[in-house]
Amino acid sequence: MKGERKKHAWLHYVKNIIAADVPSAVFLASYLRYSDLNKDYAHAIEIIDLQKYKVIKQRQKVCLALRDRANVPFVFVIGKN
Repeated sequence: MKGERKKHAWLHYVKNIIAADVPSAVFLASYLRYSDLNKDYAHAIEIIDLQKYKVIKQRQKVCLALRDRANVPFVFVIGKN
């Protein structure tokens, strides 16, 4: 069996989690919940608000804008790559 690849069947779980096995899905779900609670991703995104003609880059203001203005038209969440 050396050099032979294992074939995995990807399974679709709740909350749009796709994983090869249950432990991986549980780990991913717990990490996503942790990340959402702590807003660890806020430093990697910025908000472009075309209604107010500004770009929001500070972590605290990004978190506020995500909570308050994310569903407003012409407000875009952009990843900093």
